[in-house]
Amino acid sequence: MAFRLVEISLPEEFCEQFQGQLSEIGVLVTWIQPLADGNMLIRLVLAAESTEPLLDLIQKNYGSLEEVRTIVLPVEASLPREKAEEPGQSPGGEPQPEEHPAKPDRISREELYEDVLDASRFSPTFLAMIVLSSIVAAIGVLRNNVAVIIGAMVIAPLLGPNVALALATTLGDASLARRAVRINLIGIILALLLSTILGVVLEVDPSVKELVMRTRVDLGDLALALASGTAGALAFTTGVSSILVGVMVAVALLPPLAACGLLLGSGYFQLAGGALLLFLTNLICINLTGVITFLVQGISPLHWWEANQAKKFTRTAIVIWVILLAALIGAILLSTKT
Repeated sequence: MAFRLVEISLPEEFCEQFQGQLSEIGVLVTWIQPLADGNMLIRLVLAAESTEPLLDLIQKNYGSLEEVRTIVLPVEASLPREKAEEPGQSPGGEPQPEEHPAKPDRISREELYEDVLDASRFSPTFLAMIVLSSIVAAIGVLRNNVAVIIGAMVIAPLLGPNVALALATTLGDASLARRAVRINLIGIILALLLSTILGVVLEVDPSVKELVMRTRVDLGDLALALASGTAGALAFTTGVSSILVGVMVAVALLPPLAACGLLLGSGYFQLAGGALLLFLTNLICINLTGVITFLVQGISPLHWWEANQAKKFTRTAIVIWVILLAALIGAILLSTKT
């Protein structure tokens, strides 16, 4: 069981009220001590899936107070060990009422938001990763070297911005959506431009196996992209980063984009179209399955007015992605007949 240590700085007059509200959360351990500024420092240890209800409680009841500050920290280990939960019991071992809503089996909304924000940060490092992964992918494809191509897949600088776009869609966060789209476009254009230049400079053999593989798309690739996109979104919501490595390899964005650029630069325009189709397959599936997975996981804004906006935002985005997916399936079926 994963735990979180939550530290809250709260004015003393609200402490008793806050402690009374904690009975609904299932806190394992509580420490309280006074601070020099007159506030009280409350430390709580609780199960990771209980973090979101706690943070929602704090935001709804004390979010308007400037003195309130909340910090969430992961707990690597806790002694004595907590007993495994029995069905129908809260994390503290108390019987759980039947009408009590089940807590989501995932990290909190705020933790997920910060993880996604960090994975989609625009910086010189992001640009360097785009350049390096494009070079690695292009050389790996040209040399027919699977190990080198996998290296480019694992770098995967475009996965974060696409997951960020899916989360922004789910939360109706226009600011995060604009940021994700901007970073995506910069990364895609930079990778395509660089690989096209390499295609002009280097000798490209269109019969190389690893290059040919990225110019053909069928419905199996579509199913793989949908499954891998779902796994990627789940990896973010559960905080299990090790899963992401497999997702990066299965639903890679850079290698087909690099193949497209290489073929464009060397004048093989029809083959470049096939590589572009594979890239779009992975891109659309990551975003569509990301939105659906976040919805199934119960990720939504805190306030009702934000939730209404998010529903409209999400419905529109799902319709757009489904239309694009349908067009993509049509293009795949046409390409397999020719």
